[in-house]
Amino acid sequence: QVQLVESGGGLVQAGGSLRLSCAASGRTFSGYTMGWFRQAPGKEREFVAHISGSGVNKYYADSVKGRFTISRDNAKNTAYLPMNSLNLEDTAVYYCAARSGLASAQVSSYNYWGQGTQVPVSS
Repeated sequence: QVQLVESGGGLVQAGGSLRLSCAASGRTFSGYTMGWFRQAPGKEREFVAHISGSGVNKYYADSVKGRFTISRDNAKNTAYLPMNSLNLEDTAVYYCAARSGLASAQVSSYNYWGQGTQVPVSS
């Protein structure tokens, strides 16, 4: 069982930056692929980025590539998502998720989810 808690969200102006964090419980954090997803009002939850258990392999959605950077610190049981050059289309609730297995961009393949943190981007 893994429990995830996101933090770091909040109102930000377009062009600004935020860093999201995802703290995980449990002693086997490094055994989980970690993913970040987001859900904008009225839209389906979509993939943002994922990172392998070792932190070596990372993958991004085209919409955030070059602006967002996923990372993890297995000693602290925490995953991160620094976000730069935010724009209005990045407004969403951001969720971190964990799965025990190969990395995936599919929402349905993740077993554990945080409660989400809101990131409203203003003009």
